[in-house]
Amino acid sequence: MHVQEWLETIPAVSIYALVGLVIGLESLGIPLPGEIILVSAALLASQHGEINPFVLGACASAGAIIGDSIGYAIGRKGGRPLLAWLGGKFPRHFGEGHIATAERSFEKWGMWAVFFGRFVALLRIFAGPLAGVLRMPYWKFLIANVLGGIVWAGGTTAVIYYLGIVAESWLKRFSWLGLVLAVLFGLTSMLVLKRKSKAAARKAEVETVGAME
Repeated sequence: MHVQEWLETIPAVSIYALVGLVIGLESLGIPLPGEIILVSAALLASQHGEINPFVLGACASAGAIIGDSIGYAIGRKGGRPLLAWLGGKFPRHFGEGHIATAERSFEKWGMWAVFFGRFVALLRIFAGPLAGVLRMPYWKFLIANVLGGIVWAGGTTAVIYYLGIVAESWLKRFSWLGLVLAVLFGLTSMLVLKRKSKAAARKAEVETVGAME
């Protein structure tokens, strides 16, 4: 079966549930590709009319808010031993350097770290549990969590959805050549961003080790 035909057989409700679940699990502290899932679903919505972008954005927002809230409760109850346990289970995401970077962000920005953390892959995983560990007042956390979840999930869905519609129209004009160029551009951008992210993480770890010495 053709890939596009296969995608059309997936019920829209299953896509909504998958997006909400993955983003929710990522937000409570499990390193999952929530942003990739959301972007993929928004692109799919731009090509398939049965997927409502407003419902998709609402499900993503709900997953983000609920997941962060659960993460906050777990972090508040588990405390720093929880971070040590997570570091042992997920050293690439919860290493000492990553935790130190996140803590500095919280100390400097407070509740804004929760809001803007929604837009940063590292802080998106840390925000809920770390806010609980650091005993941030829940009302501050809740305000930043709700606003950040809605702006991030709704904004990402809207932008990718409309870009997908524009891209489809553009690619139809240039056929396979345009498609190949678009894919190459996307892969190159992804590799560059991934390399910069790794470099930033290594720099943070070096700074943390230097401060400890």
